[in-house]
Amino acid sequence: MTLSPDDISYTRSLLLFEDAHLLAFNKPSGLAVQGGSGVERSLETLLAAFAKSNGKRPRLVHRLDRETSGVIVAARTKPAAAFLSEAFANRAVKKTYLAIVCGEAPEPPEGEVDAPLRKASRKGLDIMELARAGEAGAQNALTRYRTLAASGGAALLELDPETGRMHQLRVHLSSIGRPIAGDAKYGGLFRLGGVELPGLMLHAAVLELPHPAGGVRKFRAPPPGSFIEAARSLGLDRALPTDS
Repeated sequence: MTLSPDDISYTRSLLLFEDAHLLAFNKPSGLAVQGGSGVERSLETLLAAFAKSNGKRPRLVHRLDRETSGVIVAARTKPAAAFLSEAFANRAVKKTYLAIVCGEAPEPPEGEVDAPLRKASRKGLDIMELARAGEAGAQNALTRYRTLAASGGAALLELDPETGRMHQLRVHLSSIGRPIAGDAKYGGLFRLGGVELPGLMLHAAVLELPHPAGGVRKFRAPPPGSFIEAARSLGLDRALPTDS
């Protein structure tokens, strides 16, 4: 795929960090990570903006849901891709998300959801659902959460997933009666306290990972304007991390 100058400029506007080994982006909500049915533009294809002279492009080493915004990393070389993929597989990567959820603060306000998940289908759509340990297809999944603020039937949570299952945060929060706002697939509302929400209120704010050249790097992405505005309208913005 040949990118237009506008595509290249847009892709570079998402860049948080780059060096010879990796690239870090602040992916906007609505931009698919990979191509597929109905996907006209994806981050994977836009990585052509950083292709080498031989045509080889950086490769993504993890995923974010299409409607989730925030930090995502791509490797520039094959060795870097292998190194980073292993880091994710071995859970050597720390991920921190922000989410606006429906309802009051969870009880307890800080805790964890340790519940296996398995793939399923609902009305032809791929979803994840809770499963029992040892059940066919069940994968262990652990999410830690902390309430940052609560007001008017909504709460702002900080989430630290130890595992990285598909839709993990969305299913786990729904399972405790606090679905993420704007998440139609798992019971989230698009209107809270009279405030209209444009979409999924889930943001990958911080990614801390070992660097292929040594040491540890931490990448932060500020929440998008729609997330900040929703938090402000719901009286939750005072708790937004100032260094995100």
